[in-house]
Amino acid sequence: MTSSVVALLPELVLLLGAVGCLLLGSWTPRRRQGRVRGVAALVVLGFLAATVRGLLAPSTTAFSDTFAVDEVTGLLRVVVGLALLGLLVLAGDEVAGHPRESEVYVLLLLGADGVLIVGGSTDLAVLVVGFLLASIPLYGLIGLSTASTAPEAALKTYLVGALSGIVLMLGAAVLHGLAGSTAYADLDAGVTAAPTAAGAAGVVLVLVGLLFKAGAVPAHFWVPDAVQGSWVTSAAFLTTVPKLGAVVAIMRLLDALPRQDVWPALVAVLAAVSMSVGNLAALTQDDVRRLLGWSTISQVGYLLAVVAAVPAVDRARPTLLLFLAGYAVTNLACFAVLRAEPGRVRVEQWQGAARRRPALTAALGVSLLGLVGTPPTAVFVAKVLTIAVTWEAGLAWLAVLVAANTVLSLAYYLRWLAVCLARPEGDAARTADARTRPGRAPAALAVGCAGAAVLLGLVAGPVLALAG
Repeated sequence: MTSSVVALLPELVLLLGAVGCLLLGSWTPRRRQGRVRGVAALVVLGFLAATVRGLLAPSTTAFSDTFAVDEVTGLLRVVVGLALLGLLVLAGDEVAGHPRESEVYVLLLLGADGVLIVGGSTDLAVLVVGFLLASIPLYGLIGLSTASTAPEAALKTYLVGALSGIVLMLGAAVLHGLAGSTAYADLDAGVTAAPTAAGAAGVVLVLVGLLFKAGAVPAHFWVPDAVQGSWVTSAAFLTTVPKLGAVVAIMRLLDALPRQDVWPALVAVLAAVSMSVGNLAALTQDDVRRLLGWSTISQVGYLLAVVAAVPAVDRARPTLLLFLAGYAVTNLACFAVLRAEPGRVRVEQWQGAARRRPALTAALGVSLLGLVGTPPTAVFVAKVLTIAVTWEAGLAWLAVLVAANTVLSLAYYLRWLAVCLARPEGDAARTADARTRPGRAPAALAVGCAGAAVLLGLVAGPVLALAG
């Protein structure tokens, strides 16, 4: 029991820190809620310290083999912790003075804790608990926004999330009935011995539930509305942190299933549909938030393509870890730019942004081209390796589709950048400038994340070696 508690110390730090922030916020005057953000930042730093300590220890499991503490969990903790620090910067700039400011920080900590449980679980029952803990704070973060569209976005997210949760629990119940256990270790024998239709139904239902967390097809259509209708902080969270845990959870589930071609092929099909739907829908978007919302759906497709190759190719796992880290820092840079220029809502309103804020526009350019996969960013290295591992896994058609979708995504990313570089003309650009309240902290975060995306690409070799 003691060893299990020590193994899950980072998650416990986040949980206890969230409770502490909630109590502190309850006794703090509304005009001084900023102190809760300082405490939340200290909690995240403590979480990262506990994570580093765990990375130095050998891989193990906790609580009767229901939670894996390995290099995958360790990297997931690091990425989520650093993402939380960035989100606290955004929240401090955007949520300061809101009547529910302290609750936002609590929800960020609790939501991240749920994501870590989802990503580290090796038991279906623990997976369900983690799913619920990761989902409920998400609904609150969207609903607390002051935007007029927040209630609709929160309701849509809640309905899709509740349905996905029921589907996930139904799938877990089916697999438990077939295997006689909720442990991933027993799924191989249980699914193999079960009728094909029953085994397939259980696996598909669990996958559909996890795809809601990942924001992938077919449980994806809530993402653009939630991104558009909530705070930038909430949008950055829901398009970054939950996806990390969900993709890792799908990888762990795929590893536990019988070594058959059908399961990687199913994930490959989901990857292909997600990246294609996301990119095609993004082509038609004029609202920059909806554009990024659809873009994140396509990015999950690329991540799932790597997952499909994990059972067959050894280097697919470190490739996935690099991709997760690269995607997280690049996506956060995009949303930090949006927060730094809150008046620029539509693509045409970014006209002339390069002349007014060249450093911020450069950060936007690096992050958008980074999402495409332009050297020397981390996503570039990850996408090249994605094409290689999918081809090596016998999924040549998926490798070709990854390359084709990467080229397709250039259209809407470059359209946005072209407007930024254009000469400032027209009422749209002037109106945006008049309504903009330049944010220094988000701008610094955007530049820092863009630089980190490039740096991570330059040191990708050592990172892959460490992850492997």
